[in-house]
Amino acid sequence: MIDKAPKKPSRAGGAAMSGLVLAASLLLAGCGGGAAPTTFDLTAPSGFGRLSGSGATLVVARPTTVQAFDSDRVIVKDSSGALSFVGGAQWADTVPALVQTRLIQTFENAGRIASVSSPDQRVTPTAQLLTDIRSFNIDAASGAAVVEITAKIVGDASGKIQRAKLFTARVPAGAIDGAGATQALNAALSQVLIEIVRWAR
Repeated sequence: MIDKAPKKPSRAGGAAMSGLVLAASLLLAGCGGGAAPTTFDLTAPSGFGRLSGSGATLVVARPTTVQAFDSDRVIVKDSSGALSFVGGAQWADTVPALVQTRLIQTFENAGRIASVSSPDQRVTPTAQLLTDIRSFNIDAASGAAVVEITAKIVGDASGKIQRAKLFTARVPAGAIDGAGATQALNAALSQVLIEIVRWAR
């Protein structure tokens, strides 16, 4: 089941109003009656082969993203860009928080970096990994999960971007429901996380 997001008003200022309505729907969804939504989690891939080690100390910042993806809702986007939400399903945390945690765990599983942590652990890094979530949704037209994340390696001392790359994965969803959508998104994210870890050095 998919809950439709409100349509954009056609009058002037409609874009701003649409953003406010979307924010309200994200905050208020689940406040009504009915069964509690099923909670799904994302996983950190492992068993993809340990990579050659590095003495770097890496801090993985919380990913940035647009407001729509900074939530625990499972999102479906149609060809016009309109957003809907998979009814009866939610993530265990907001998408940026989950992606940050699973990215750190993927680095740990690979044994690629000597030390990897989040900024709140107050480790002095040799580099920072900055990411931005461009897409984390089901594409309604193709029925595929789409994950797009940009990654930047920033020298901690210089503050300069050393390297940057866009990582993308698409995985067909068996069904656009809670289980089908979240399983496909988890698989697409796993592909992206492995690529980021192999790229970062």
